[in-house]
Amino acid sequence: MTHPIRIGIGGWNYEPWEETFYPEDVAKKRQLEYASQQLTAIEINSTFYRNQKPHVFENWASQTPDGFRFTVKAQRFTTSRKTPDEMKEAIDWFVGGGVTKLGDRLGAINWQFPKGRTFDADYFSAFLERLPKEHDGVALRHAIEVRNETFKTEEFTDLLTQHDCALVFSDAEDWPMPDVETAGFAYARLQESRETYKAGYAPKALDGWAGKLKAWAKTRDVYAFFISGAKARDPLAAMALIERVGR
Repeated sequence: MTHPIRIGIGGWNYEPWEETFYPEDVAKKRQLEYASQQLTAIEINSTFYRNQKPHVFENWASQTPDGFRFTVKAQRFTTSRKTPDEMKEAIDWFVGGGVTKLGDRLGAINWQFPKGRTFDADYFSAFLERLPKEHDGVALRHAIEVRNETFKTEEFTDLLTQHDCALVFSDAEDWPMPDVETAGFAYARLQESRETYKAGYAPKALDGWAGKLKAWAKTRDVYAFFISGAKARDPLAAMALIERVGR
């Protein structure tokens, strides 16, 4: 028995998707409802820039079907704190701000660090120790997104394993990160879609990703998102990959 594979995109409001993804009769206020019926996950990006009210998260969850999952990007200031006390204050503020109103629709929180952040064992040990395992009765999973070669070390992956945090996989040309099994789930951000392909990636490339995600799902839940690249193509890429792995 394999673990679930959930595939989606970043957000659901993007004007070009009204031409490439959403039917003409789908009103803007129903775009999330429609997207959640075509995809199996969405990464909420807006929370990276500003938090949302608890009732907004609750409303988003209510528009999606059973089995659907959101992941949420933590607000950017949370990953720039300097001291352990500042880290805890920022993390607690974000986690307590309403994200758990997603309830069982909450898949994971993505803590994205700036490109300039390099690996420091003491710093990341302090940060990971302050990530809560649950809040308001909702279990929390944490994914750590870093963008620097200094993180490709056994010491860092050992820290992630110790705290059951996933390392965010990236296929981005300028900052690729490998898949390393450090938690009970995998988290991939696929960022090399191209306008030259209707579904963003060549069919053979999508076949390859389907095989890779299925391999990961032998031991872990899997989240995979098409982000950036040729963004107008990302929903089609996600649907093509869902078809290859099965819902």
